[in-house]
Amino acid sequence: METTTRLRPVPSGRQRWRAVSAAACVVLGLGLIGGAATGAWLTGDSSAEPTRTPYATGRTVWHSVPVDTLFPPTLKGTGAGPGGTDRTWIRLSVAPDSDCSQGLDPLLRTTLRSVGCERMVRATYTDVTRSSVTTVGVVVTEADEAGMQALSTRFTEQRLAGRKDLMPRTYAPEGTLAAGFGDRQRASWTVRPLTEIPVVVFAVSGFADARTVPEPQPADAATETGADTDIAQAGLGHEARGLADRVERGLRKTVSDLVEPPV
Repeated sequence: METTTRLRPVPSGRQRWRAVSAAACVVLGLGLIGGAATGAWLTGDSSAEPTRTPYATGRTVWHSVPVDTLFPPTLKGTGAGPGGTDRTWIRLSVAPDSDCSQGLDPLLRTTLRSVGCERMVRATYTDVTRSSVTTVGVVVTEADEAGMQALSTRFTEQRLAGRKDLMPRTYAPEGTLAAGFGDRQRASWTVRPLTEIPVVVFAVSGFADARTVPEPQPADAATETGADTDIAQAGLGHEARGLADRVERGLRKTVSDLVEPPV
């Protein structure tokens, strides 16, 4: 005896309906595939990682890499001191990330308004002789390359980096050698907008004994050959410039490695 059920003949009308449905599915499937391909050609694969660029990466690096990468516990300054002497700086403390209201005077914030302030990170260092203290920081901007280039050009043409009313503020961590490092102790400084990444690097230095400085001097002037002010002879211009240089170089390398990882 048969145990399977006989297949009943399917009415011709149903067969035609199924054939139409199958054809419609094929057409719909081809349309979806074609649409996906067209979308991929126009916009790229949506599932792929976004293209990494120095500007996109530079804008997020402040929170995507360890703090010791941005501000190493020890920084070497080969030839960074007066007369090409070597310098070594030791980190005293890293400030919590913040907006620009805590680290920039109102006029400097106004000057940087055209590029916006995404975030600011800062750290304070001392030299191995413990005779100076320096706050070095990074302002991450909201600007594109054209905006940063315009800001850099403005700083150059209007000589804004040398204006005393555009000095950055200090970060004076309590319980450290820099606890007395305030506005009146600022001696030398540098502010430099970068154009390859959306960042403004700055540094401001002073005497570690917290003495008041009546006439601060920009780092460019304090590091000139023959500069004989107390600030220049103490090497405070070299401190500000040297630390800004090292933090800037480290930042550029970090962004470069993230955009194009070393082979």
